Amino acid sequence: MRRRRMAAAVALAGTALIGLPSCAPAADRSDTGGPDPLARFQQQKVTWHGCKTGPDDAIGKELDDAKAQCAEVTVPLDYSHPDGRTIKVAMSRLKATDPNRRRGILLYNPGGPGVPAIYLALMVKKAEPTVAARYDLIGMDPRFVERSTPLNCKWPATSIGSAGPDRSTFDRSVALAKDLASRCAGHRDVLPHASTRNTARDMDVIRAALGESKLSYLGSSYGTYLGEVYLQLFPHRADRVVLDSALNPDLYGPDLTSTSGPAVAAVLENWAAWAARHHNDYHLGATAAEVLATVDRIDQTVNRGPLRVGSHRIDSHVLPQLLWNVTAGDSDELYAAYAADVRDLSDAARGIKVTPNQRLEGVLTGLSAADTDGTSSVQTAIQCADRAASRDPETYYRDIQAHRADEPLFGPLTRNITPCSFWPTAPAEPATKVHNQVPVLMVGAAGDPAAVYSGQQVAHGVLAGSRLVTLRGAFRHTVYAGLFAPQNQCIDDTVNRYLIDGKLPSANATCPITPSPSEG
Repeated sequence: MRRRRMAAAVALAGTALIGLPSCAPAADRSDTGGPDPLARFQQQKVTWHGCKTGPDDAIGKELDDAKAQCAEVTVPLDYSHPDGRTIKVAMSRLKATDPNRRRGILLYNPGGPGVPAIYLALMVKKAEPTVAARYDLIGMDPRFVERSTPLNCKWPATSIGSAGPDRSTFDRSVALAKDLASRCAGHRDVLPHASTRNTARDMDVIRAALGESKLSYLGSSYGTYLGEVYLQLFPHRADRVVLDSALNPDLYGPDLTSTSGPAVAAVLENWAAWAARHHNDYHLGATAAEVLATVDRIDQTVNRGPLRVGSHRIDSHVLPQLLWNVTAGDSDELYAAYAADVRDLSDAARGIKVTPNQRLEGVLTGLSAADTDGTSSVQTAIQCADRAASRDPETYYRDIQAHRADEPLFGPLTRNITPCSFWPTAPAEPATKVHNQVPVLMVGAAGDPAAVYSGQQVAHGVLAGSRLVTLRGAFRHTVYAGLFAPQNQCIDDTVNRYLIDGKLPSANATCPITPSPSEG
């Protein structure tokens, strides 16, 4: 279950790089000729050891069986005061399987934010052995995640959910957001330092401590924003960088999903066409319009009162989160699983007693569970540290109301208030302004519901040295190596050619959506 959650958790012409202010942390300053305050971190000895932490650590055992090594590095809590408090950041290493042709390290971040990556480096090795032959694969648990000085606010819920259909349901969202934020107040000393900028600085400490002059990087989803920030802070230390499903760096923060509603609705329409072709199996409608009408009837029923599905109560805060799962992927297997969920919900909306299918039971159990491992609270902490949110709940209510007509189902979810509006601390630094010419390979799907395509294009524009390869006709989030979505040979070949041979496409390009080996 824990591994599945990790996998689910699952985005200028000819000008010089933007200069950093004189008060920038020491990690970002140009060499002034004096002693480097970060030297003790960059030159620290890395002591490798086994990855298994105890008899019940199945993930650690699997890493050990794969001959991975684990270690910790010491980094400043606050890079503007490197002589102050320190924290530990944990990482794993899978050595290049062809050491005679090794070309360096490749650090992988799968997204999140707040997703541990120590194990997921092994996924890259299994998926792309030709890349694993040439690079030491590095998986890092970002600061305050899992093994890296973990942060846990002990939230009683994992999410706020949708704002619902009216003022009273929105007000309940506000109350929950305020309550969750208050539970993090005991961590005021570290919250401002949970930012992506500091995680990028931690990456550069790892690079230096491993004795590497440059760092290659593979990031997907949120990991693309981390990559964008690293490129801005450390442009001369980046080697070969791949961003899979890039996020808009001008929007990343608490309100990033506010632009996602139309893209998710487009995915829902694509699934509805699929479900109509399988009407004899799921009985949701013989046309896409009929399928969408079925979904709308479920929504309208829940807006009048909660559904009972097995032992679970599904209200207007929860239903849009369930329907959001259409974004899990566009394969037949995932669309079929989603159709089975909608079938159960449709039956419940018609007053039929429903025992949820196994997948739906697991999702409902997860949505009603407490955030025991701190995943949700640390994810929120990172977003709140990256960019300030409006402190006025009315800002969010007005936005939701303005989009009731054009985003009736997902708008109240994607535009809802977050705990960042009541966060105990403010960001320690301004959000990163990304604008450089470092060579980068970007890949992504035109129908991505999370890293919306317009945001990918913004990222491509500000990364003036990038090439963007678009998977046309796909409605999936992440496209490389089959790590979280079906494989596409054209995408994989393009990425691997760049990582191994250093060959960027000469211009932006497209790949067709074709069956992969895994799709048969």
